[in-house]
Amino acid sequence: MFSASTSKSACLKSLSLARSTVTYLRLHRILSDGKMTFNRKRYTLRNFKRIIKTLLAIALKPITHFMSRSQRLSKLYFSLFSSEFKREQHAVLSGHRAYQRSLHHIGDSSVLLRRNIHRLEKGLIMRPRRSAFGKDYLNETLDCYSRCLNAASIDRQELQWAYDVLTAYFSVVDLSLPWLDKAYKRFCALREPQKNSGYVPYRRSEGVKSETSFEQFLTLCQQRRSVRWYQEKAVSMKVIEQAVQAASLAPSACNRQPFRFYTALQGKHVQDIASIAMGTAGFIHNIPAVIVVVGDLSAYPFERDRHVIYIDGSLAAMQLMLALETMGLSTCPINWPDIEEKERSLSLRLGLKPYERPIMLISVGYPDPEGMIPYSHKKSPSQLIKEVL
Repeated sequence: MFSASTSKSACLKSLSLARSTVTYLRLHRILSDGKMTFNRKRYTLRNFKRIIKTLLAIALKPITHFMSRSQRLSKLYFSLFSSEFKREQHAVLSGHRAYQRSLHHIGDSSVLLRRNIHRLEKGLIMRPRRSAFGKDYLNETLDCYSRCLNAASIDRQELQWAYDVLTAYFSVVDLSLPWLDKAYKRFCALREPQKNSGYVPYRRSEGVKSETSFEQFLTLCQQRRSVRWYQEKAVSMKVIEQAVQAASLAPSACNRQPFRFYTALQGKHVQDIASIAMGTAGFIHNIPAVIVVVGDLSAYPFERDRHVIYIDGSLAAMQLMLALETMGLSTCPINWPDIEEKERSLSLRLGLKPYERPIMLISVGYPDPEGMIPYSHKKSPSQLIKEVL
């Protein structure tokens, strides 16, 4: 037997369905009118699409509730009723293929070399440090290092870092072990890029020291706001490069840095790119420069890492925005929801590969002192912290 609340819910659903059906019939009659202008028909078609989505949402609601009960049912739901993840799935598989290709076709950087050298670095800083470590990936690292030595396009500093860390590694491990002795002789037989440059782990006390106090940093964070109104003043590539230098120091999983900053500084290009995003309505004409943070899934051979581009890209984007703020520029991070039509448009505009995915857009410019900024009340630490006991 149905309860009163269940009956009420069913009535509301029926009423919504009836209203949508009536609207559909009206739209059909209007579209059949030969006197209707093209713009009017386009506007009506958009409404028609919204009606279809509403009807589908109503019809699928009980199915959604049922299939959300388990992972297998959820997988079946998205296989049958939704294609929202198809671009991500294609990007992940394309990334796998590109990763395998990158192992033998070295560009200006090698993600495998970066990852494995960083793994050796972590072994070097362990306390206590083991006399032998890295057996599972040492030969793979030397294979990759050897290929990079013969690659004309590889970044020389990346190669120098690899050489320095490998030199430090073999200076502390137990070479009396046959597998380490064999690997060491193989390393010695390889060509040296140049003399040791000291690109190796160091004590915390030896690192760069900032004089920035918490109060100063908090002031910078309070100064940085999402600014939408800018002066008519050009943004130079030089300041962007300086900010990216700071952004590149952000933490990144195994130091792979799977992101790029696609930057537009010219009016037409800025407008073309910014117009694709949904969050630029009302101020798009006032944006002097725009940066698209793009993640690169070819840095990973496993599906488990598919979200790392968003983590690493966002960490770098935050440092980028803070760096720009110190040079007198303001920014506004622009939300980038996963909408197929917009993904396709931006990918075509930027010439992205299937495994490259936009993470966010950032507008950049010198702020208009008279431009208004939303107050945007922030949650308190007590709301944000959940102590684990």
